[in-house]
Amino acid sequence: MSLVSSRLKSIRPSETKAMTARAAALKAQGLKVITLSQGEPDFDTPLNVAEAGIRAIRDGRTRYTAVAGVVPLREAIRDKLARENGLTYSIDQITVGCGAKQVVFNALFASLEPGEEVIIPAPCWVSYPDMVRLAGGEPVIVNCPEADGFKLSPEGLEKAITSRTKWLMLNSPSNPTGAVYSKAELVALADVLRRHPHVYILSDDIYEKLVYGAARFATMARAAPDLFDRTITINGVSKTNAMTGWRVGYGAGPLELIKAINVIQGQTTSHTSSISQYAAIEAIAGDQGYVPEFRAEFEKRRNLVVERLNAASGLSCTVPDGAFYVFANCAGVLGQKTEAGRVIATDTDFAMYLLEEAGVAIVPGSGFLASPYIRISYASSVEDLTTACDRITAACTKLSKDKAA
Repeated sequence: MSLVSSRLKSIRPSETKAMTARAAALKAQGLKVITLSQGEPDFDTPLNVAEAGIRAIRDGRTRYTAVAGVVPLREAIRDKLARENGLTYSIDQITVGCGAKQVVFNALFASLEPGEEVIIPAPCWVSYPDMVRLAGGEPVIVNCPEADGFKLSPEGLEKAITSRTKWLMLNSPSNPTGAVYSKAELVALADVLRRHPHVYILSDDIYEKLVYGAARFATMARAAPDLFDRTITINGVSKTNAMTGWRVGYGAGPLELIKAINVIQGQTTSHTSSISQYAAIEAIAGDQGYVPEFRAEFEKRRNLVVERLNAASGLSCTVPDGAFYVFANCAGVLGQKTEAGRVIATDTDFAMYLLEEAGVAIVPGSGFLASPYIRISYASSVEDLTTACDRITAACTKLSKDKAA
């Protein structure tokens, strides 16, 4: 009898975590590696938010809290959703978890029966399919090509829905592509969903405020108010507020589902850190004057990386409208040889080549169920991004001089 559950046999380790770990191992060996594989802002947590956390410690806010989160935080989330998103919830319809990731998993675990299906547009975040499997469901991957802006079409959604479909997962702005669904695009998807009342919508809005240029953020529960009771809206403070390590996310949705999520959380983590919760109140309800500064800096970095990658031999990329990733097509380098004579057959080969030979850690598109692509996080300094792009360009040039026969 095996010690480890059979359900884990189909679960893959996170490709983003794996590449970051490989980069750390090479750094430990003394190599100068630039890590662009992690989805984490390089900014420090804003001072007013950090001070709120320190104040919580000094005020003795260090004991157990309600499973769903402290009331002042859920009130701040309720007010934020009403003020910024036009969504009205009671605080009993809001739950706080250890990051948006836990809320996503809890929602799936609380709702899926064995074999029920979850539609996931791909490219997708590495964790979505495996979270579905861990919850007993079946991920249904719908390929969304670059020509369609990496976005799900109404036709693609219609074809994917079956009698066993339980959820449609939407992530906008998207990790890994930076694609942003417009209100009109969400309305078009809603037209399909109305014909299938058994399908619920999980809207992962974690990159909500990182939208650039003419693009505008939209969320399904607001774009299609009649689907409000079929939608859970998930968000958090990790990305916008540079609080990845604080581990605070939240979900707002149907009361029945939120209660079920709280039952699961009550038997796992109990609640997220009390200190983090009080810091999150400041992040959500306090001064956010830093957000436009973060956004402007990210946009500048995006433009730098897109320009440089499009000038590199064998690479091409579109301009992403949101998040802090560039999803670059690397088909042009496949089939070429390294100076050591190794053929670059896949995007994973190319990612390993960049790590080992150029000292740049990125993530292959295969980890996001889309090949041949690479994801580059531009949540790093302009200096690091410039050096990384220099190294990538040089590495591509070496390949182009020694093509496979």
